[in-house]
Amino acid sequence: MSPETMVNDITGLLEVWVAGWAGCRGYRTSSEGRFPAAFRADTSGEWEFFASEPTDAEFAALAAKTAEVPARVLTILTNDLARYSALARQHGLNVTSDSQAMMIVDMETQDAEDPWLSDDDLALTTSSQDGVHYAVVRSGEAVAASGRVYVVGDTAVFDKIITEPAFQRRGLGSFIMRALAAQAFEHDVQSGLLLASLDGQKLYSHLGWTTVSRVLMLSASHDGSDLSLS
Repeated sequence: MSPETMVNDITGLLEVWVAGWAGCRGYRTSSEGRFPAAFRADTSGEWEFFASEPTDAEFAALAAKTAEVPARVLTILTNDLARYSALARQHGLNVTSDSQAMMIVDMETQDAEDPWLSDDDLALTTSSQDGVHYAVVRSGEAVAASGRVYVVGDTAVFDKIITEPAFQRRGLGSFIMRALAAQAFEHDVQSGLLLASLDGQKLYSHLGWTTVSRVLMLSASHDGSDLSLS
C-alpha cells in the first residue's frame, strides 16, 4: 500500500503500526471494538488501547475499559487534541502525553545501502530474530545507539530508535535509521511508519518523513509520568 493510500485510511494505518510495534516488542494483540489493543507485558503488564478519531460513544467505551486499571493506557490518533482532551476529563482520564506524532515515509526516498561509520571508535552490529531486525552501534562495550524495525505487509515499522546521552549530536540517530532501512529493504517495502517524540520529529523530518497525526496518550493514573517514554 502506498503512503498516499495509507494516509487516507488512518484507522488502517493505525492497525498496521500497532501490528509492527507489537511485533518489535513481542506484545500480544487483540481488539476492542473496531480498534486494536496490545498487552504491554514488559512495562506496565497491562493493556494499551488505540483508536483513531473515535466517536463519542467509542471513546466512552474505551475510556471505561482504560479506567478499570490505572496502568492501562488509551492512545488516540487525532489532529483535534482539544476535543479528546476534553472528553478524557469527562471520563476521568488524564493526559499523560500529547507531544508525539505518527509519521510516514515513502521508502523509495530512503537509502537502501548499508551505511558506514566514519568514527573508528564505533562499530555497527545488525541481527534479526522472530521477524525483528536490530541495529546497534557500540563504542567498545558501551551501546551508543540502537533501534529495531518490523515489516507488516509492505510497511516497515520502526521502533525504539535511541541514542544514548553521551553519544548524542553525532548523527547516530540518522545512522541507525539508515541501517534499519537497509535491513527493511530485504523485504518488498513501500512505506515506513513510526511514532516520534518531539525531538525525534525533527530528525525524521530531516530524513523525509511527514506527520500524519498527533498522538494523545491517556490513563487513569495520577502520577503524571510521560507514558510515551516507555
